[in-house]
Amino acid sequence: MSDEWNPVDDERRRLEERGLGADDLDPDPIVVLREWFAHARRSGVHQPEAITLATSTADGRPSVRFVLGKGFDERGVVFYTNERSRKGGDLRVNPVAAVLFPWHQVSRQVRIVGSVDRVSEQDADVYFATRPRGSQIGAWASPQSQVLVDRDDLEARWSEEERRWHGHDVPRPPHWGGFRVVPDEWEFWQGRANRLHDRFRYLPDADGSWRVERLSP
Repeated sequence: MSDEWNPVDDERRRLEERGLGADDLDPDPIVVLREWFAHARRSGVHQPEAITLATSTADGRPSVRFVLGKGFDERGVVFYTNERSRKGGDLRVNPVAAVLFPWHQVSRQVRIVGSVDRVSEQDADVYFATRPRGSQIGAWASPQSQVLVDRDDLEARWSEEERRWHGHDVPRPPHWGGFRVVPDEWEFWQGRANRLHDRFRYLPDADGSWRVERLSP
């Protein structure tokens, strides 16, 4: 076991001892998310933009996986994917989802539940153009969530697409796009000793504001 000092551990212990009260929370949940995200990044959390995404089929069969969040604002949390993937199929027939920012290193989580909208074609094009070229080629090569013969099959597909786009910019595949989870429920979770965690849920009120409730752990 290493005795090396880790400042993230110190920050986790500080937050667990301090706890979370209603007075610590802004009335607008997006303000809290921005503050917590910036804190996670400053604290050295690995890939703070990584989110757990839960979807389900039309008959309610769930599926969950990690994806990279690619931005959030008052409208919701955005991610991109192959729309022929399992999650893409789920969202086509049941456009609702839950996402979770799992910042375990600092004993914090943020959970968001809501309906799902498509990101515009223009926004998807802009984001796709920022991806590394290898990832762009991979978006064409990978039949995401489909059965492969073996690893060689996948690498052969990638090589074929690499040859296809050699000397050219790689365009966004027509089956690749973005989704936005539009929140109708938020939860901010702060770990505490003895599993007596602090949990606060935001729900919409009729006047357009958010109602904040403390939940039992």
